[in-house]
This record gives sequence, C-alpha cells and structure tokens, in this order.
Amino acid sequence: MEAVVPYLLFNGNAKEAFDFYAKGLGGNIVMSTTFGEAPEGACAAGQEDKIMHAVLQADGITLMCSDCPPDKSATLGDNISLSLNFTDSATMDKTFEALAEGGTVTMALQDTFWGARFGMLKDKFGTNWMFNHDKSPKQHP
Repeated sequence: MEAVVPYLLFNGNAKEAFDFYAKGLGGNIVMSTTFGEAPEGACAAGQEDKIMHAVLQADGITLMCSDCPPDKSATLGDNISLSLNFTDSATMDKTFEALAEGGTVTMALQDTFWGARFGMLKDKFGTNWMFNHDKSPKQHP
C-alpha cells in the first residue's frame, strides 16, 4: 500500500470547495477531470462541468474529491472515504476481502476506463473505503 488519502464527496460544488481548500492550505490542485471529459456515455446530462476526480496537494497533505452523480447525494458524515492506493492487485484483493467482511460492497473490484483496478465498500463499522491499483504509471498519490 502506498498511502491512505481522504476522499471527499460534494453535491455539485467540488471545484469551489477545492479552490477554497487549496487557498487555505497553501496548496495546488494537481489534477482535475470533469464528467464531461470522461468517455462518451459516462456523463449524465447537466454534469459536464462537475468534478469526476480531483487531487489537491499541500505541504505533506493530499486530498481527493468528486461531485456525486445526479442520482446520488453526499450526506454530511457519510461524504468521506479513505482511499487506499496499492502497488499490486493481489494485496488489494486480500485487503478488500478482509475489510468487506460484515460490511457492504458498494462497487466490486473491477477494471476501469482510467487504467486502474478499483472498488469501494462500507465496512461493518460504517467507514467508507476506496481501493485503487493503477495499472499504468503513477498519476496521483
């Protein structure tokens, strides 16, 4: 595992929030992709300018975020996930299975269009986890 990174979900104001956090923390948004930049069919109408994924870095801090799709909403207290970035898929699979025990898999581990193996779950204590293994060269923390 490389790092644990807080992942924040927003209800359409992720860009505003990350601009605010970058200024307040003295950091930079080092990567930002909108839903409109995703492959055709991956974006709901009206979501084109909303953040699909962004990364902010500031003096030893890394945060990630996205806006929720239109059929979902972020609820205070349930809008933060801990994102685990793995260097190999075998360790990721083992960790995913262990943390899923007694919890709920919200997205099974699968290959994605952005070149990673990815999945999500909520453990039996209510903590949200994201699992990522980049198959291509490292693009984010």
